[in-house]
Amino acid sequence: MDKILRNKKAIFIFIAPALIMFVLVLVIPMVQMVYYSLCDYAALTPPKFTGLANYIKLFQDRIFWTSFRNSFLVAGVLIVFEVILGTFLTLVLMDKRIQCRKFIRSSLFIPVVLSVTVVCQLWSSILNPEIGLINQIFSALGLDFQQQWLSDKHVAILVVAFVNAWQYMGYQFVIIYSAANSIPTDYIEASRIDGATRWQTNFYIILPMLRDTLRNCLIFAVTGGFNIYSQMQLLTQGGPGTATYSLTYMTFRSAFKLRKYGYGCTSAVSLMLMCLASIAVINMLMSKKENE
Repeated sequence: MDKILRNKKAIFIFIAPALIMFVLVLVIPMVQMVYYSLCDYAALTPPKFTGLANYIKLFQDRIFWTSFRNSFLVAGVLIVFEVILGTFLTLVLMDKRIQCRKFIRSSLFIPVVLSVTVVCQLWSSILNPEIGLINQIFSALGLDFQQQWLSDKHVAILVVAFVNAWQYMGYQFVIIYSAANSIPTDYIEASRIDGATRWQTNFYIILPMLRDTLRNCLIFAVTGGFNIYSQMQLLTQGGPGTATYSLTYMTFRSAFKLRKYGYGCTSAVSLMLMCLASIAVINMLMSKKENE
């Protein structure tokens, strides 16, 4: 085995298939996307190089700024529900005195295995303004609060973000819970022998040792918020108006509905840069905290 590892030709032969696939599937399409973003391109005609014209138009587009704001809003909701709430539930369920822990863990993961279509159909029924469960509960309680959950431009984007967070919170929870249970019990027992309370142990022992896991979960939540599409398509189709547009939905609309493929690539490049910038910021902040 050591002889093979010292053989550079053998190493290249082993990694060549994966490297070729990576270049064909990821690198080349990304380079093409950047090039087309600098062109006036309708997919059916040859691209015409226009420089930064598409980017100038993008930053002047009201829909872009609406999509930009919504992407950050959805990312924020996912951070709260998936990472913060998932971490809190992990710390709670690590207490062996809690009854039905296995049932709770299984219940949290059930939405993850459901398809997006099923989840959106379920919540469309629950949020129906006339026969939906939520408005019916308000009526039964005698409260005059009949909300147009998916038709109100101020509420719809929060509802879409919540549905996404509800479905995938269990996935983040399982990652955090598994990491927390892999922490050696010696550290926890030593802290309790020294007189630390349960929540002091959580704050000073468990959470610092979950830093790398939480970093990855933050990246998943933020990039997932930026790339949200399916829930918007199935629940609101970007409406009312453009109130629930995301950069992903804007890219789809520009490229495949308006046939402005070059402009769609421009919004896709901006989305890619946002994801890369967010990953860099999260890594920088978490590394700085770790050093401190």
